[in-house]
Amino acid sequence: MDIHEYQGKEILASYGVKVQRGHVANNAQEAVAMAKQLTAETGTGWHVIKAQVHAGGRGKGGGVKLAKNLQQVEEIAEQIIGMQLITPQTPPEGKKVNKVLIAEDVYYPGESETSEFYMSVLLNRGKGRNMIMYSTEGGMDIEEVAEKTPHLIFTEEIDPSVGIQAFQARRIAFNLGLSGNAFKEMVSFVTSLYAAYVGSDATMFEINPVLKTSDNKIIAVDAKVNLDDNALYRHPVFAEMRDVREENPIEVEAKAAGLNYVDLDGTVGCMVNGAGLAMATMDLIKYAGFEPANFLDVGGTADAKRVETAFRIILKDPNVKAILINIFGGIVRCDRVAQGVIDAYKNMGDSIKVPIIVRLQGTNAELAKEMIDNSGMPILSATLFQEAADQVQAALA
Repeated sequence: MDIHEYQGKEILASYGVKVQRGHVANNAQEAVAMAKQLTAETGTGWHVIKAQVHAGGRGKGGGVKLAKNLQQVEEIAEQIIGMQLITPQTPPEGKKVNKVLIAEDVYYPGESETSEFYMSVLLNRGKGRNMIMYSTEGGMDIEEVAEKTPHLIFTEEIDPSVGIQAFQARRIAFNLGLSGNAFKEMVSFVTSLYAAYVGSDATMFEINPVLKTSDNKIIAVDAKVNLDDNALYRHPVFAEMRDVREENPIEVEAKAAGLNYVDLDGTVGCMVNGAGLAMATMDLIKYAGFEPANFLDVGGTADAKRVETAFRIILKDPNVKAILINIFGGIVRCDRVAQGVIDAYKNMGDSIKVPIIVRLQGTNAELAKEMIDNSGMPILSATLFQEAADQVQAALA
């Protein structure tokens, strides 16, 4: 589950990580009020207005601007709230901005130059260890840094059974070229950041940039955070941070119906039971020369109502040109699934305007195929993987 920058900073601050302070506003009037409050709390004279959407690269799209007085705060907030923000990480149509973060100016003059670093904490699945990735090239796209100057990206692998060690935090600060108070602050920052990552059951914390201020403080200027959905039962406060307006509406509807659905870019809709079979089915579609339009796992029960709900969700995607149903009848019998498909097709009437290919294998598979073939419905049946692939090819030829 992705969360907004201001929410990520709240989590970081709760673990002792120093962050760029700010308050959220839903309209221009609130923005001015929050700016006044922030000035009273921090003494900041300038304010940074930051669009709150689940996407990076906001500055490039005009979603991050500096206001030097309250009039500019109001004008900029008026411009950003309600805009369709387009960045390299948004859909082509962009994302609507519903709120902004009014943040303090942390690039104030002082005894030394400011420096920007990149830092993220995530899981190295190949090694089964957590990993801190960091670079002196903060404020830039890490992909660009990796491509042009890969020697400037460092990693620190951490055994989750023992956690981050003091020497590892010191090595990170050393590799970033820090000394004196900034060195000590970075050691504390890294240790607290890792604690926040583990304690919140996150899958990623990305801070870009981590700023060394002119008075040698280390603070998180941004926070891109993804939390593990499966651990939200342990964090009811985090569950309330979910903003469904930022999510794919089809995926939101599917989740509410108890379906595991992920929207993809292809033309063949998938309805499968079991994540492993779903992955194999997507491979099958690619081998057939097409691209899957979704990942959809209906789970162990595939009755008429559940199948009909899955049909309606898949058909909300205008790119779907055919639907492949691939069910293994273990817990649920194939004949029950077949009846569910037939009943769903009858209930939906003319709303299904694309070919349906059904592959059922397992308990009562032969009976299920016979039921579909004799249903009088324009449903194509298959029993073998290759046969299903051939049916997809024929339907889309």
